[in-house]
This record gives sequence, C-alpha cells and structure tokens, in this order.
Amino acid sequence: MTTSSRAEHAPNVTFDTLHDVLRERVPELAVDLDAWTRRMMRWHFEPETGSPFWVGRRERLGFDPLTDVDGFAALELFGLFDKGELRAASALDLRPRGYRDRPFRVFETGGTTGAPCRIVNVTRLAYDVEIYRTVLEARGVAGGDVLAMTPSGPHAYGHFVEGLADSWRGAVFAIDFDPRWVKASLRAGGEADAYTSHLVEQTLTLLAAERPALLFTTSRLLLELAMRLPRPLHTYGIRAVCTGGTTCSAAEAAFLRQEHLDGVQWIDTYGNTLAGHALQADAVPGAPVPPGGTGHSYHLPPPFAVLQVVDADDPWREVAVGERGRVRVTTLLEDLFLPNLLERDSAIRTGPHPWFPWEGVAAVRAFHGGLAGPGEAVEGVY
Repeated sequence: MTTSSRAEHAPNVTFDTLHDVLRERVPELAVDLDAWTRRMMRWHFEPETGSPFWVGRRERLGFDPLTDVDGFAALELFGLFDKGELRAASALDLRPRGYRDRPFRVFETGGTTGAPCRIVNVTRLAYDVEIYRTVLEARGVAGGDVLAMTPSGPHAYGHFVEGLADSWRGAVFAIDFDPRWVKASLRAGGEADAYTSHLVEQTLTLLAAERPALLFTTSRLLLELAMRLPRPLHTYGIRAVCTGGTTCSAAEAAFLRQEHLDGVQWIDTYGNTLAGHALQADAVPGAPVPPGGTGHSYHLPPPFAVLQVVDADDPWREVAVGERGRVRVTTLLEDLFLPNLLERDSAIRTGPHPWFPWEGVAAVRAFHGGLAGPGEAVEGVY
C-alpha cells in the first residue's frame, strides 16, 4: 500500500491515538531499537546491501559491526562520528547497493558549521512525510495548499514540503531561497538584512495572490515576516505555520503568539537534514517549564534516529532528565547511518510525552564551546 493510500484509509487521528496510528502507518516505528540496530548493521555492512562508504570502512573499524554490535548501546564502539568524513565523501558512495535499482535524490545540508554535507535519499523522505502528515491530522490542519518560505534547490526541507503537499494533492507556492548566501555574508562580516528582505518580499507577493492554508518557514524568517505583514496572517487563509531550522527565544516566541499568530496554529520542529524532524509536543498542563524554554518538547522517532543529551565534557555520559547538555544524535536509516554525531546545539533532556513515548529535548539553543572552530557555527536564517 502506498503512503497516500495508507493515510486515506487510516482512522481519524487524535492525540490519544497518535502513537498507535503512527505505528500503523509506519510499521518500522514499532520495531524494537536493539533489533532495528542489528538490522541496520547487516544492511550497511553486508557488501550486497551496504554503501561503499561504510562497507569500505568495515575492515578498519577494529571490531565487526555484524557480530559485535548486538544492540543500540554497542554503537559506542564506533566512537564519535567525524562530519568531515561525510563532507569529503562522494554522494554516490553513500548510496546503499541494496537500493541500486531505486530512484534516489541527493540532498545537501545548509552549511551551518562549515562546508555542506551531501546525503542520499531513497526512503527517508517518505517516512518523514507520513509521520508529519499524521501529526498535522491530529492537529486538524492537514490538507490545502502550501506556501513554502523554505530553502530550495538541493535542500531537503523544500522537497519535504513538496512531498507533504503531494500526499493530499495540494499546490506548493515556493520562493527562491539559498540559505548559504546569508551564512557566507555573515562570515564575511556582512549583514543578512538585504537577503532577508528579498525572501520576505517574495512571500508577501504569494500571500496576496493565493490563499495557502499552511506556511512552512523558519522561526527567524517568521519573525521577519510578521513585522512586515500589513494585516493578520489568518486573513490570508493561513491556518497553521510550520517552522524548522533556526530557533527563537522564549520572549520572541511569546511575542509571535500574542501579537501575530492569533487564530493560527504554530507547529515547530527541531532537527536538520542529517537527524530528521523531532516532533513538537505541547506543554503538559501543570508541568514545570525548563529555564529558557517555551513549555514545548521535541521528540525524534526511534528507531530511525535517537537524540541523547550528554555532558559537554564527556560525550559518553548522558545527563539526567531536567539537566542541560550537548545534543548527540544517531541516525539509523537504510539511506543514512551516522553514529554518535555531536550536534551544534545544547538542550535540556526531557522524559517521554503523552503523545510521543520517547525521550525528548527542550529549550534548544546553540552550543558554544569549540563546536567546529572559532566562528564556524553560523545559524543565519535557517
């Protein structure tokens, strides 16, 4: 059954049934993490199915992933992943041989911490679309046309939005958006204002000409757009704003909700091209709000990926729930295997949420502490 036909024949989604419906639509979400880890070791390191990138490294690892990695915890044998290896790799060397007869696309990261990385997508985008669509259905805002104020070209975000709209046969109104232009300007000591204005002007034109139901963008650009809107966003037909990429402060988030998003749902995600989409869970009534947070937490669906919050000085020690640390992520997809990647962010570790029975993170902000060399982490507008 295709993704769209599964969604059309599944029961109505509520937050009480969200996790069950997710596992029905994406059965892989019900697979035990240790069992999935063993499956991914066989997939990525057997010559018949693995990519040249990982199969070629098997003999140099000092252990055998097929026999020594008996569960998720044993992935520590790989050590910390060096993103420089990914930057230096040919994209085609990342394509699993098991998918040699499948269509694929090459996506690029935004270059926040240096030169962009390239990855291969075969199935991952379809998983992301199905999971996110289900969350939109639970919120009552799935469907309609989409305005994509998102990176275009080789960036996964724009392709994801197109796939989402395709799942319900909606139109996508997209702008031209190269996030690396802004980051290059900032690194050279310039300003982002002119390029940001260029993005906002394109978006205002589309808002005036069309009646999109959903707006996809980044938190930083949502702030810029809100300041330029001649009238409330809901009067253009927008029912929900979906953001990803850059973060904003608790004060900025409160300002947006109170002054500009009346009658519009705001659905945020945390993640990136390599990690995927960590889904926003709303604040639990009566629960304490972490310092610097908004009350929301973000949960990345295992077994496809796992977020861990670790001691900034000891990346193998997880901090306790409620404590702040650096984000470490492991991606476990047929398309992409990245073990123990230290992210550019710090966050507070949270427990599971009633909607998502996986641990999460909250109060995400940029990590400062020699992330990638002085001045290399540039968030820009994405």
